[in-house]
Amino acid sequence: MASRKVVVGQVIRAAKEVIEDDESISTNVKSVLTSLVDVVNLLSNQLGLNSSNSSKPPSSDINRPKKTVTTGKRRKPGGQVGHKGSRLEPVANPTIIEELSIDRRTLPPGDWQAAGVDKRQVFDIEMSFNVTEYQAEILKNESGDVYVAEFPAGVTEPAQYGIGVKSTSVYLSQYQLIPQARVQDALLTQYGLPVTKGSVNNFNISAARTLREWGFEDWLRSQLLKSAVLHADETGSNINSVRHWIHCLSNESYTYFHVDPKRGQAAMERMGVLAKFSGQLVHDHWKPYFGYLCTHVLCNAHHRRELDRAFEQDGQKWARKMKKLLDEINADVEKSGGKLTNKKIKCYQKQYRRILNAGDQECPENLKQRAQSKSRNLLERLRAFEEETLRFMVDEQTPFTNNQGERDLRMNKVQQKISGCFRTERGARDFCLIRSYLSTCRKQGMHPMEALRRLFEGRMPDFMKSQ
Repeated sequence: MASRKVVVGQVIRAAKEVIEDDESISTNVKSVLTSLVDVVNLLSNQLGLNSSNSSKPPSSDINRPKKTVTTGKRRKPGGQVGHKGSRLEPVANPTIIEELSIDRRTLPPGDWQAAGVDKRQVFDIEMSFNVTEYQAEILKNESGDVYVAEFPAGVTEPAQYGIGVKSTSVYLSQYQLIPQARVQDALLTQYGLPVTKGSVNNFNISAARTLREWGFEDWLRSQLLKSAVLHADETGSNINSVRHWIHCLSNESYTYFHVDPKRGQAAMERMGVLAKFSGQLVHDHWKPYFGYLCTHVLCNAHHRRELDRAFEQDGQKWARKMKKLLDEINADVEKSGGKLTNKKIKCYQKQYRRILNAGDQECPENLKQRAQSKSRNLLERLRAFEEETLRFMVDEQTPFTNNQGERDLRMNKVQQKISGCFRTERGARDFCLIRSYLSTCRKQGMHPMEALRRLFEGRMPDFMKSQ
């Protein structure tokens, strides 16, 4: 498949040379033929794009092949040699103990004495709900004065849902990304609990309201500003059939989602972080990010895909060598504990520049064309942003890719696949706020359900108090 794509690129270039050199063709005809060749080239390039050589998602690949082990050895099914297995272990304090006695009438004659027990435990769950009724004592004196015992905090209605119901509903809706109608169905069929779709939505609104009362977004911005490294990414999202963008700033400790009608710098300004950020910002070369005076780091996962495309579609051998070099440097960095010696850094820099110089011969600048080829644009970008591309081998806290940001943003794409779009801007903002909270709690070592229980109880997580 790759060889066919290389041949197509060579044929396109040869056709353009023939058209340009043939003096018997009029200028107008040359212009038409050149345009047709460009259209053929564009269509050929689009047909050859997939998730391995572009930013297209794997789900868009036609007849996507199943991944296989590429080590050269076919492994047998099941656990491999040296693999430490895991199993369900008994607990010291079981919830229920059932004693099983032997029917002594079934035993043969003899003097049988108790000699202990053989234990086996069965782990199971019960899908049910409890109703707690609070009966407040009422006192009345001879003057007609009435005193009523105080109800617990939060108990304000004759009948209402408890914290467990609210936490479970928000967990299913905002964390597991189950649509509200299906959350309603799950609570009814699994627990026998009648909850309306409107109540499911109100639980989400209540959770977001508490986070705003806590000032969670302001706290999150302050933590991100203190970070040494941030990953930035954005993805499209529809709100009532109108295109919006979900922006993400994150690292290993925090996640911040922001929904905005704009993709560029105006949206980033409204996030309120990057204008004051002075650390390292890892991104995919989206131009608005360069409007901020921080240290920029470019994602080499994107570079690897673009280099694949340059080789597969345009036959650029330098691209394959560059991809191999980046992988070699990354492996050496990991082996060296995150940072290379100055000698190795200079050695790799020379190799990097040598490959780009060879690319100049293989993919020269075409002064006759205002728009350069994708391969030429990639070559010039790698040269102009050498420091941002290779920073990972100089600074041990600099990552090789922007995978952290892409992983954090991926669930938003899953939400779109399941639900299609948001109905309202408020729903989208609440979703981003709650997802920011749950993702951050998860990174801080707190289970999402525990985080939601604390939220509905009004108890701020300890990590927010201590920082």
